[in-house]
Amino acid sequence: MPARKAIQISEAESIVMQVMWDRDSIPTEDVMAALEKHGRWQKSTVKTLLNRLLKKGAVKARKDNRRYLYSAVLTRDEWLATESHGFLDRVFGGRVAPLVSYFSEQKKLGKKDIEDLKKLLKELDDGS
Repeated sequence: MPARKAIQISEAESIVMQVMWDRDSIPTEDVMAALEKHGRWQKSTVKTLLNRLLKKGAVKARKDNRRYLYSAVLTRDEWLATESHGFLDRVFGGRVAPLVSYFSEQKKLGKKDIEDLKKLLKELDDGS
């Protein structure tokens, strides 16, 4: 089965998707309640974002009496892969080494990070 085309979603849409990934078959009202921690979003804004996500194929909706229940189609892993590859391509020419180098130069790598990277590199080296 061929892989699905990558679905691009905006930052606001990704916040809505976070709610969708944590639940299944969720009504608009519950999406709004979950989004309250991100500030007051108007019901019309939430509906607009849900409609955009529907058109993009990131979510699906089914009618349940007088309301719609929304479920994620786009998985968190698919989104993360698209976002991380896009970031690497745009900022570091698709290469991981310059990314790690940048963070090490900025002193953003702690001992645990370095240990994890060494372990990962050893596993990658042993697997080839």
